[in-house]
Amino acid sequence: MPYLTQSRLHIDTTLAQFINTSVLPNTGIDADAFWHGFEAILADFTPRNIALLDTRDKLQAKIDAYHQDHKTDSFAEYKAFLQTIGYLVPEPDDFRITTANVDPELATMAGPQLVVPINNARYALNAANARWGSLYDALYGTDVLSDENGAEKTATYNPVRGQTVIKQARIYLNDIAPLATGSHLDAIAYTLSPTGLSITLADGDTTELRAPEQCIGYQGDISSPSAILIQHNGLHIELQIDANHPIGSVDPANIKDILVESALSTIMDCEDSVAAVDAEDKTLVYQNWLGLMQGSLHLTMTKNGQTITRKMNADRQYTGINGDEITLKGRSLMFVRNVGHLMTNDAILFDEQPIFEGIMDGVITSLIALHDLQRNSQFTNSQTGSIYIVKPKMHGPDEVKFSDDLFNAIEDLLHLNRHTIKIGIMDEERRTSINLKACIEQAQHRVVFINTGFLDRTGDEIHTSMYKGVFAPKAELKQRPWIAAYETANVVTGLRAGMSGKAQIGKGMWPIPDQMANMMEAKIGHPQSGANTAWVPSPTAATLHALHYHQVDVYGVQASLDNSEFDGIDTILDIPLLEPTRVLSPESIQWELDNNIQGILGYVVRWVHQGVGCSKVPDINNVGLMEDRATLRISAQHIANWLTHDVVTLTQIDETLARMAKLVDEQNIDDNEYIPMYPNYHDAVGFQAARDLIVLGTIQPSGYTEPLLHERRREMKARLR
Repeated sequence: MPYLTQSRLHIDTTLAQFINTSVLPNTGIDADAFWHGFEAILADFTPRNIALLDTRDKLQAKIDAYHQDHKTDSFAEYKAFLQTIGYLVPEPDDFRITTANVDPELATMAGPQLVVPINNARYALNAANARWGSLYDALYGTDVLSDENGAEKTATYNPVRGQTVIKQARIYLNDIAPLATGSHLDAIAYTLSPTGLSITLADGDTTELRAPEQCIGYQGDISSPSAILIQHNGLHIELQIDANHPIGSVDPANIKDILVESALSTIMDCEDSVAAVDAEDKTLVYQNWLGLMQGSLHLTMTKNGQTITRKMNADRQYTGINGDEITLKGRSLMFVRNVGHLMTNDAILFDEQPIFEGIMDGVITSLIALHDLQRNSQFTNSQTGSIYIVKPKMHGPDEVKFSDDLFNAIEDLLHLNRHTIKIGIMDEERRTSINLKACIEQAQHRVVFINTGFLDRTGDEIHTSMYKGVFAPKAELKQRPWIAAYETANVVTGLRAGMSGKAQIGKGMWPIPDQMANMMEAKIGHPQSGANTAWVPSPTAATLHALHYHQVDVYGVQASLDNSEFDGIDTILDIPLLEPTRVLSPESIQWELDNNIQGILGYVVRWVHQGVGCSKVPDINNVGLMEDRATLRISAQHIANWLTHDVVTLTQIDETLARMAKLVDEQNIDDNEYIPMYPNYHDAVGFQAARDLIVLGTIQPSGYTEPLLHERRREMKARLR
């Protein structure tokens, strides 16, 4: 590929032109100064990055050798060994984070968080606009409400289901804004006056909200409002009133919909959900991030024969009950998730070697975010002047320190005040989990987020202890004590570090987008645990999950938690192996293999052949699951573990790969862009990638899938040219 040379840098010409002509103008940063400063950062941080990866490899080699040589060690001996080699570090003294200039969406508000691949403009726009969502649509279109008694979803509007939706929405209103007397189910009119909101009930009685101060504003004329704004637990809902609307006209109170403040924040992802392997891919990633920071990202599409343009939503305007103007953000607050410390990318060469992609992401995404800080957009992302970067896959405090130092250097390059760049720490690697307090300490002046990435965490659990023994079946791993202790420790550690009211303590993804009823049953556990955000797979899921933060006062929960005696480290270090006396049947082993391999192939073939980094992939039972590299890491490492310990054979794996490839082909028969694997398995690049991930799983760094996926995707792109 052609490069532009800048001293020791060789920059892909497409990327260089994008940076020089689209990004740098209106930032106040001179092009020569930028590239010179970028070069200096690479000179300082490349050797440090290499050394950190070398430490990972050396620690893993010591752990591998220990497990191979100590089959009957006691737990105390094992823990002492981890301390001796520096894997488990001494706990630091107590401290409180000092992060400043944090937007309220992260510090003082609790609500859902989306994670979307930033290279997909449609997903990125949908997520940015998911700050507000229709409760009626979310209930009508999902399985939260039963299809029984004539309430099924139909091609055209089903009034029976519509009435079911309205009834359920009124029940939620009783939780969010209870009446002084009576129920929203019986409300026939909502009337505003300068003194507040009154509600007329079916029996003619008039009442008000139990807490009248919850009604804070409206749209339209106060005597005939088109919307009524209600506040609860720091979140907002909007009663939309329109007697002429098809829904509002048949509603006793003329409510046509209830708008729910939903996705408070979104992670625009450059990492696990993205297939970006070269300069072409990275430039698209950065272009979309620039479009979001400049407010210019849009998408023109045809729907139902009409051309529509999707763009970022404006803020929402209201008149306060007291007559003051109220402005609420119309968009989700955006993080950008950079890649981790492992991968390199030849979009830029330093001394003729591909640079570390994490350093590149840090510099360029921060540069792009200057457009938000300098208000080069009709919209504002951070009202407090901060840049929010999620940093994944860090192993222990030294790697967090590296990121903190890198962000210092980037701030100096971009003439930013210290700690303008905030860091979100993904608690998804074992060495971070057991040293989380020390990790937070290293970033205590800029940390704004800790999140349990339980999927990657499981993958690392398997890889770290690969030679200890046979791991339990995959579905059982999350039922073992270690993961509950890990989830609890994340909240406890964050609270002890003073994160309540200053930063997010987050929980992981709901992976089944079509099972919203199950999500509503399960995910209320996240705010009940004291987490003030949790990941959801879609804007609809965000609207539904937002209801949990009305049902649970998260900050009240945080204040009430007393885990002063909780440690959890010993339980977290309890490796979830198969019980020594338990014998798996051949049928259960084969089912496990079928399930894992089908999932691997279903995901990998899209990643390698089509460049799709995250999608709803049908599992072996044709249930659509949101898959990304984290789920792939678990499945590949699990089979590698069973292969290592002779639970399965290579011949069995190859037979299963061939059989599951045919199934995956069949599952994708309606995808016109799908490239089948059968019958030429050995010529199918995606198939070979899947096999490599299993067979070479034990030697992949930390069990990560990126090196092999990137290699095979580049091979596929070369074939398709």
